[in-house]
Amino acid sequence: MSIDQIASEALRLPARDRALLAGALWESLEDPFAAPSQMDDAEAAALALERDGQVERGEVQAVPHEELMARLR
Repeated sequence: MSIDQIASEALRLPARDRALLAGALWESLEDPFAAPSQMDDAEAAALALERDGQVERGEVQAVPHEELMARLR
């Protein structure tokens, strides 16, 4: 079964069941936020400033939230 097929079936579930499924899937992943939360304030600020500089220098392009979410779906 493909991801698209699984998603199509999952979206037919009642909202409560979809929420339970989403929670179970999320819990099955390693914590994607573990590394940043291990940073102290100075490290986090330095990383934020570096990323801001990358955007300002045109090295990377910011993606609007709506577009990011559409890509992830």
